[in-house]
Amino acid sequence: MPERSRIVTSSQSGPHQGLSRRVARALTHPLRKPLAAHTREAFAAADAWRAERAGAPLILDAGCGVGLSTRHLAERHPECAVIGIDRSADRLSRDHGPLPDNARLVRADLVDFWRLALADGWHPARHYLLYPNPYPKAAHLKMRWQGHPVFPAILALGGRLELRSNWRLYVEEFALALEQATGRRGAVEGFDPGGDFLTPFERKYHHSGQPLWRLVVELPYRPELLPVA
Repeated sequence: MPERSRIVTSSQSGPHQGLSRRVARALTHPLRKPLAAHTREAFAAADAWRAERAGAPLILDAGCGVGLSTRHLAERHPECAVIGIDRSADRLSRDHGPLPDNARLVRADLVDFWRLALADGWHPARHYLLYPNPYPKAAHLKMRWQGHPVFPAILALGGRLELRSNWRLYVEEFALALEQATGRRGAVEGFDPGGDFLTPFERKYHHSGQPLWRLVVELPYRPELLPVA
């Protein structure tokens, strides 16, 4: 029997009242977190791998977990170079078979990796945020990507950005933050993967009878979104 999953519960009944303030701060105050040495090294290796595939459209799988989504994306888009990033060495080390030649898994801090990618001029054709930790407690807004200081860097990279979650409120908040930061509206829509699951979480949530939600938006490359230090 498939593993069942509980729905996300939160004291929030709507978008966090502090969201707009958090986004405004991220757009005006530079993120001064020092870049981790291990992420600098991981980025340099990933950049060298990408350079060997010059001309191939880039796909970023941000927070790829065990890397199954990276494998699936690489198989679906053999013409692309697909890079999956996750901070957990344990998750990335799990054996799910060999990676396709056009895929690479990277252990790195996403906050640092995004900033390094933007500084180096990366411009992904597609950028996936698949089932990020929802941090449903209202006090943890700053840990959700739409409430985090790195939010402008995520948007500035551009490309076809796709967020998926089993918590509608997370996607609704992201859409509000997106519009505030860029003026672009992203529709929040329910979707059915139809058995073609990108991640283990997607499979688990679907088999648990939970509705799934997503936002897809085309973004320009806009490094000027980052506030100047």
